[in-house]
Amino acid sequence: MEANYVQRLRMTFSKGGAARYTSHLDLARALERALNRAKIPMAYTQGFNRRPRMQMATALSLGYTSEYELSDILLQEKMEPETARQQLMAKMAPGIDVYKMEEVTISAPSLQASTVETTYLATLLDPYDVAKLQQQVDAILSAESIMREKVRKNKVREFDLRPLIIDLKTQESKEGLAQIWMRLYLQPSRTGRPDDVFGALGLDPLDARIHRLKIVLEGEVAD
Repeated sequence: MEANYVQRLRMTFSKGGAARYTSHLDLARALERALNRAKIPMAYTQGFNRRPRMQMATALSLGYTSEYELSDILLQEKMEPETARQQLMAKMAPGIDVYKMEEVTISAPSLQASTVETTYLATLLDPYDVAKLQQQVDAILSAESIMREKVRKNKVREFDLRPLIIDLKTQESKEGLAQIWMRLYLQPSRTGRPDDVFGALGLDPLDARIHRLKIVLEGEVAD
């Protein structure tokens, strides 16, 4: 079947404000609506239920904020990336800021297959001793394995969290709140999640503000 697209644009955007409570599916719908209202010449899938050709790098957990989300769109007519960005932002839902748009090779691997790692900054909302938190982090980093349980489709699966963690660091915010910087793997079968790190630390992720800082793709160098 002949391809019905001539250009691939990559959006880098932030998600905050009221959008932090938008699910991954609803986020995709919000982007689709904005693309349609902005009259971006999207390519569509074939068949009865045609969908715009758009893909996200990875899902962001509900309640998290981010300054680095990625999505690719395929167009049936070429556009200047900055023109497309400005048109899109004029119709975008509150809390989503597309601050970068660039052209990438159509034949490049999908975003989902290209992610390597991601970083988060978690800020505890209540006072917590940073020295104690550092001890807890040191215990995780020195452990050979950290077995955790995950429930999926009413089935309990055990997994080792330690190989999914690249690095953890503690620091203190300007407001004096304890923070955890997390560098985690983000690969199809090897993904570390902040919620699981919090569980291993004996903390509740609902007691923290969790913010994504970066997604690293294959071939890129982590900061």
